[in-house]
Amino acid sequence: MSNKKDIININKDTNLTSEKVIKLKNNNEQYFILNGKRKTYHILTYGCQMNEHDSEKIAGMLSSIGYDETSDEHNADLVIFNTCLIRENAELKVFGKLGEVKGLKRNKPDMIVAVCGCMMQKEEIRDKVLKSFSFVDIIFGTNTIHELPNLIYNVEVNKKKSVDIIDNSDLIFEDMPKSRKFNYKALVNITYGCNNFCTYCVVPYVRGREKSREPIEIINEVNALAQEGCKEITLLGQNVNSYGNNLENKFTFAKLLYELNKITGIERIRFMTSHPKDLTDDLVMAIKDCDKVCNHVHLPIQAGSNDVLKRMNRKYTKEHYLELVKKLKSAVPDIAITTDIIVGFPGETEEDFQETLDVVKKAEYDSAFTFLYSMREGTKAALMEDQIPDDIKHNRFDRLLEVLYPIVLAKNEGCIGKVYPVLVESISKTSDNFLTGRTEHFRLVHFKGSEDLIGQMVNIKITSAKTFHMEGDIVKDK
Repeated sequence: MSNKKDIININKDTNLTSEKVIKLKNNNEQYFILNGKRKTYHILTYGCQMNEHDSEKIAGMLSSIGYDETSDEHNADLVIFNTCLIRENAELKVFGKLGEVKGLKRNKPDMIVAVCGCMMQKEEIRDKVLKSFSFVDIIFGTNTIHELPNLIYNVEVNKKKSVDIIDNSDLIFEDMPKSRKFNYKALVNITYGCNNFCTYCVVPYVRGREKSREPIEIINEVNALAQEGCKEITLLGQNVNSYGNNLENKFTFAKLLYELNKITGIERIRFMTSHPKDLTDDLVMAIKDCDKVCNHVHLPIQAGSNDVLKRMNRKYTKEHYLELVKKLKSAVPDIAITTDIIVGFPGETEEDFQETLDVVKKAEYDSAFTFLYSMREGTKAALMEDQIPDDIKHNRFDRLLEVLYPIVLAKNEGCIGKVYPVLVESISKTSDNFLTGRTEHFRLVHFKGSEDLIGQMVNIKITSAKTFHMEGDIVKDK
């Protein structure tokens, strides 16, 4: 059980203030004095928002010991790969990029190369990196991020390759320094790990068992973010709905939302991901009652067939799921519901697939992340018989999109003529003349405007809609 005594303040009890890390910081300061520039780091992040937030913590620690960030790995003194194991494609990308960095390391032997994250929690993949990419200096896992300064010290000062992996940990390290990517929105962990053991998923094996942060730590972090000008937070967990189950003093996710809703300065509260088996009536009411909680719930269905859901170990039925959708839409009529769908899970029949299409039609999703089933070694699904041939997977995937995309487009078209507050996030990737941002329903909007609007909330009247985004114009009054 995770409780208060398990929560360690990194500034007091870890290597950021140890004698050798202080020496490392002093060495980096001497480097700066002699060279007129600081050593630099570059982080390549793969995978989910959890990994993105881990990279912010890594960046924060590196800044605290005297490194500056660079956007170009060719100029970096330290290159870190923060890896993902959920999909095979992400794994292949890491190996491909490691091959490229090998050439950089050859021309710049003092460069430190580190690999961390979910891939490194798997012994066979870790062994492959050590054997096939022997130039890698540091390997650490999801439970040993806080050890990075010490690992760098071992390489720089002791000239030793460093590997530090823990399979599971009950500890939560609070107050880690973070270099956040944005100042107007922030990712905030509320839980770590997972207890669900879906048969297709490696997360419980690479991130450990579920543990919740104490509510006061989360509230304090969000208060600090608000004081720094943050407008939007996204609460992260593999299953945010089960937040607090393992705390000594039980504290529900719904209650946490009510508390965070009181914080002055925060304008939007998002969260992901919600597991349907733990979506309670009090959580539905919290979404309805809390004006800062966005009218958007990401509720993965994964499959519409009860037989497939059982083999996935999802612990809910199609009927229960659709009842949850009905409750959400009844309580919050304009709520947006998005989902995850896996096509081609082992043993999926055509009848099973039709059940998935039926859910898509009835739930009328605002958007969906759709995936072909990817076999992951170490999961129960990888050992199941009746693996689906790729041609059948692709055929079903295409047919799924034929049903899904018109629904999504119709949802977006229903916004035409309406005005929505949009948090301006960046210059659009499609055109330098446009900015981009999202409505509270997580719909992407492109519109003309000046770059100084980034980070602000503006009212946008929707003028046109496509499947993946909408376009609009800034209006002064909603």
